[in-house]
Amino acid sequence: MKSLLPAYLNRLSFNKEHIATLRRIGEFKGKQELFSQRSPESLNNLKGLAAIESTISSNRIEGVIAEPGRVEEIMLKSSKPRNRDEQEIAGYRDALELIHDSWENLNFNITMIKQLHEMIFRYTPKDGGGWKARDNFIGEFNPDGSLKRIIFTPTSKADTPGAMKFLVERYNAAIEAGHDPLVIIPLTILDFLSIHPFDDGNGRMARLLTLLLLYHSGYNIGRYISLERIIEESKQTYYEVLNASSQKWHGGEHDWIPWTTYFWGVIIRAYKEFEERVGKAVEGPKSKTEQIELAVKRKIKPFAFSEIQKECPNVSKDMIRHVLRQLRDDNRLRSKGTGRGAKWFKIEEKWD
Repeated sequence: MKSLLPAYLNRLSFNKEHIATLRRIGEFKGKQELFSQRSPESLNNLKGLAAIESTISSNRIEGVIAEPGRVEEIMLKSSKPRNRDEQEIAGYRDALELIHDSWENLNFNITMIKQLHEMIFRYTPKDGGGWKARDNFIGEFNPDGSLKRIIFTPTSKADTPGAMKFLVERYNAAIEAGHDPLVIIPLTILDFLSIHPFDDGNGRMARLLTLLLLYHSGYNIGRYISLERIIEESKQTYYEVLNASSQKWHGGEHDWIPWTTYFWGVIIRAYKEFEERVGKAVEGPKSKTEQIELAVKRKIKPFAFSEIQKECPNVSKDMIRHVLRQLRDDNRLRSKGTGRGAKWFKIEEKWD
């Protein structure tokens, strides 16, 4: 942490696979721009869905959960938050909305970082926007809530202001020097998570900053596909690679590859989903059955009927029910429960 990021980058080495991955993301970005120009009407539904999914997933990763249907009401501002979790969800909504609508005016600096953090907690009794008031740690906990072990000790409270100032300076210096944002952004987010500058909300802030910095570099895929949802669906891997890459971080000897490779994988998956949803519209309209099957195919975790309905807004409820039941009869899906609470499970080997 004693050298500027450009000097640190000189010690990084990239193999052929890394270079191919970066090139692939660049190609996806170009195709996204093409699809967006040729099929702008296909983007409106994606925007709304991505915002809801991002708010739900980014908060749920941290254990902040609202009742089914309440997130949509909060997102539409048709209902006021009823409890602490809903207050934090409303705050995240505002911060996410600010980034989507005003990213060009949000410079990456200390003031902006604190502003976003304040927004997350603006509806709660807790004051946001200030650095941590005590030393913190990242730990593994027992089912009863007791601490099992400390996994990582972040930057101390006393050193946090200087560390965050240096983080911002390094990022801006590296971007100005022309280094690849797809390398600089994940390294910066890894540093942010390792500093852990706030008492609460560090994970959510990291995901918001990821979205903003990608916007700054021309990668606006997070507007249409929820990066937070993809992270939640791979949460175990997220924690594993973060732990692997944070070892020896304080001495600047950490292994950046696990975290950065995971980060690139999230971006690639988002672009793939975008192509499946919008690219197919460019090629030509799919039948309603095919639209439903594609929505199901994208699912990794068990899903509810309402999730397919959101992704296929032009398909009737009766048609969705018919196709889901047909897929179940064909042994490609199985279901558990009845009515609105029913969950559907993909039989993976039947979707290869």
